[in-house]
Amino acid sequence: MRVPRARRRPLSQHFLADPNILGRIVDALEPAPADVVIEIGAGRGSLTRALAPRVGLVIAVEKDRRLAPDCRLRIADCGLDNAEVVEGDALKLDWHELLDTHRANPQSAIANPQFKVVGNIPYAITSPLIEKALTPPLPERIVFLVQAEVADRAAAPPGSRVYGALSVGLQVSCRVEKLFTVKPGAFDPPPRVDSALLRLTPLTAPLVGPEEAAALRAFVTACFSRRRKQLRNVLMAVTGRPAAVVVEAVRALGLAPQARPETLVPSAFVQLLRWSRRL
Repeated sequence: MRVPRARRRPLSQHFLADPNILGRIVDALEPAPADVVIEIGAGRGSLTRALAPRVGLVIAVEKDRRLAPDCRLRIADCGLDNAEVVEGDALKLDWHELLDTHRANPQSAIANPQFKVVGNIPYAITSPLIEKALTPPLPERIVFLVQAEVADRAAAPPGSRVYGALSVGLQVSCRVEKLFTVKPGAFDPPPRVDSALLRLTPLTAPLVGPEEAAALRAFVTACFSRRRKQLRNVLMAVTGRPAAVVVEAVRALGLAPQARPETLVPSAFVQLLRWSRRL
């Protein structure tokens, strides 16, 4: 999954304070009283404070050493005792270790909590954060505020202009929804582009398992690098197999040799990957 890198200086953040939008983000997570939620990029704690009253525990991760202590104070001032700010890089921290630490706390009244992930995340690291969030054991739900272009690509249907490797890579394992757009004016300071709320709900029966995920990403990326070519020619280039073998295999799978990658549903790419690996 590769997403555009935004032009932002390191650690710069766009803070969201609109209470209506914060409430809609929390609603999108479908919070329950027993939930444990990992929040990525706590910032000033606005989302943390909106979320904590509706769940069992919030583990809020903040990389900026200047913001983390201030976020703790803001949360304490609200009298919230079920939110903890963890200072650190979300890409380097072991999220599951954070969860295990809190689940092992004998003072916790939370038994077998549901695990969810939420955040107003830095655009520049959207792709690795999504990949990390989808590392087993999987959360029940992931809700990220991302660049609108990324949300469009993630949720795009086959045949769409923006349907591509990111769309397929996510849709084989998640129900992907672009919920709503957030304009730059809702942030301080405002970003240069629109944002959108992206919700990922891992499927109970994904089309691929963790052992195939990396191979599928590589295969789909190679296919979409030739998205304007016919499927027959794409597969010849990707697999190195002759035309006759490719055409026979494609037809056996119920696909048209003249189709283009951008028209194929995610399950078709899974079928083609498995065929290619049997060669």
